[in-house]
Amino acid sequence: MIDRINLIKTEVDSNQITSSEGLEQFRIKYLSKKGLLSQLFEDFKQVPNEHKKQLGQQVNVLKQYVTNLYESYKTQLDFTSTKESGQDFSMPAEPIKLGSRHPISIIRREMYDIFSRIGFTVAEGPEIEDDWHVFSGLNFPEEHPARDMQDTFFISKGPDILLRTHTSSVQVRVMENNQPPIRQIFPGRVFRNEAISARSHCIFHQVEGLYIDTNVSFADLKQTLLYFSKELFGPKTEIRLRPSFFPFTEPSAEMDVSCTICGGKGCTVCKYTGYLEILGCGMIDPAVLEASNIDSTKYTGFAFGMGIERIAMLKYQVKDIRYFFENDIRFLSQFK
Repeated sequence: MIDRINLIKTEVDSNQITSSEGLEQFRIKYLSKKGLLSQLFEDFKQVPNEHKKQLGQQVNVLKQYVTNLYESYKTQLDFTSTKESGQDFSMPAEPIKLGSRHPISIIRREMYDIFSRIGFTVAEGPEIEDDWHVFSGLNFPEEHPARDMQDTFFISKGPDILLRTHTSSVQVRVMENNQPPIRQIFPGRVFRNEAISARSHCIFHQVEGLYIDTNVSFADLKQTLLYFSKELFGPKTEIRLRPSFFPFTEPSAEMDVSCTICGGKGCTVCKYTGYLEILGCGMIDPAVLEASNIDSTKYTGFAFGMGIERIAMLKYQVKDIRYFFENDIRFLSQFK
């Protein structure tokens, strides 16, 4: 038995494996089920018990030696084949391309982070709403001309059911079910029956904000929006507030930021004004608070709302809003 072990080791050492065919013959001769090592283990059963311990160790050592030698030859042949062909056979068969985040998702996440640093939390609501949460609860009486400000998609099965035109509907739901203090933002998709062009779309995304507490003033609103603008567009950003009208806020304003393209100096994008409009805002009308059972003599608050696509267009200097919805990989792959 010892002579057979030594003979096999000598034969194994004398082999020179230079091809895949030679390696396969090596495996069949020594490591297959009918190979020399398998025969050696089969004959080992006939060895007297007093010699099994010593011979068993030698047989196992030989098997491990031959197996390691086989794996070494195999690795060497694989490397040689790869080097000669110029191909790496260890690579995946199909290339795996890393994806990228959608620019709307990038801006939305950045807005979450900015507002969370000053105590705002996130709340969401349904996209299919009723008239109360979209209009009436926000001081839009029936036949009020302000309803014409937003062209609405109504659901044919119910005249009071519609696709929300703004995420202010979530503000109403929050005010109905919570008492101040309230400090939240409301992101989501909204729908308006508008013609699709480079500047507008029938589907877009909004982020609205609501802060209600005692002694909340317009100065708090201005400081909040100034902080947001500087964090999003840069520390040199300036804002200006222009008087406006919204049924659910009084006083109301529209906010402009200094043009991100010309730095406020004036260009064709900002029509040489140095500013670009990004959102509407104002102090919450007492009638809106009372409609949601919040005491308007005790609490005051402000609200604001902006389109995410508009923010993304300014930040990334995108001139056509339709790019955000066409899923063109050439466009989307630019964002990380």
